[in-house]
Amino acid sequence: MSFFERNRKELVEKGIDPARLPPGQYLTDRFPVLHVGDVPTYAPGEWTLSVFGMVDSPFTLTMDELKAMPSVKPTFDIHCVTKWSKFDTTWTGVRVRDLFERAGVQKGAKFVMEHAEFGYTTNIPLPDITTDDAIVAYQFEGEDIEPIHGGPVRIVVPHLYFWKSAKWVRGLELRDKDSAGFWERNGYNMYGDPFKEQRHTGD
Repeated sequence: MSFFERNRKELVEKGIDPARLPPGQYLTDRFPVLHVGDVPTYAPGEWTLSVFGMVDSPFTLTMDELKAMPSVKPTFDIHCVTKWSKFDTTWTGVRVRDLFERAGVQKGAKFVMEHAEFGYTTNIPLPDITTDDAIVAYQFEGEDIEPIHGGPVRIVVPHLYFWKSAKWVRGLELRDKDSAGFWERNGYNMYGDPFKEQRHTGD
């Protein structure tokens, strides 16, 4: 029996529905650290988030302004393309769609490019980043997000592989056409559905 088969069998033994675990994934209680480049540091008040592109009123938020907006605290499973999954994670943040409502999304905008530190980008269809659970998160399990996990602020879009949830996010750009982000240009799938195992181009 393979490691993945044993892991899935353990779910059943614990009374956890194995259907929650996408194919090719294993469940872990850890939170593995994976990212491109260095972990950024910020002086107090240095971090900001800009919403721009195909919007009527582009704007930039400070951390205090983000935290002053209505927040949500959803709990959901997350899945990394490197094959680990973590169940029942709880995040606190602001729904992306609330930011977009403030900006005024223009007709014809269909995609979003997430911009993060060091030039990292990832693309996502507009409907996928405006669900109830798609948030600009600043807390994980009730605490500030650790820098190694994307703090002070990261995107969280739980129904797609976690590379689509950019760490250290600094900008959300509305676009009318799709284009590849960093990992997508390097062979990852343009969409990234864990339950369809859309890991790589052509999956």
